[in-house]
Amino acid sequence: MFNLDSRLQADTEVIGDMPLCRALLMNDSQFPWVILVPREPGAKELFELSESQQHQFLRESGMVCRALQSLYQPEKLNVAALGNVVAQLHIHHVARFSDDIAWPAPVWGRQPAVPYSAEALQRHKHNLQQYLIKE
Repeated sequence: MFNLDSRLQADTEVIGDMPLCRALLMNDSQFPWVILVPREPGAKELFELSESQQHQFLRESGMVCRALQSLYQPEKLNVAALGNVVAQLHIHHVARFSDDIAWPAPVWGRQPAVPYSAEALQRHKHNLQQYLIKE
């Protein structure tokens, strides 16, 4: 059974479920930031997914990248799987700008998160749902 790590739950808002992954919006208004979590119990690394799941992940990751590009027009998209703090397989997709607070360094661990207002959180979530969640 799939369970989302409590740290991911605490830091994100659920956008919705794609065929393989749960899409999460990081609650940090400093960066447009989506996290994909394959709903595969116990997975810690991409290679642990079946070949067909790996292909599906690439399709879903591409959808997230295209959504971030279209919605925010970033200068760069950072896509990364670290897992040093949260072992559950999750892949960050972060839209980056040369004038963002962390540029050119990584976004994590440099400055505290600045949560979205309730209205902005719902707006960003809704906009991303339009690209990512197909009923």
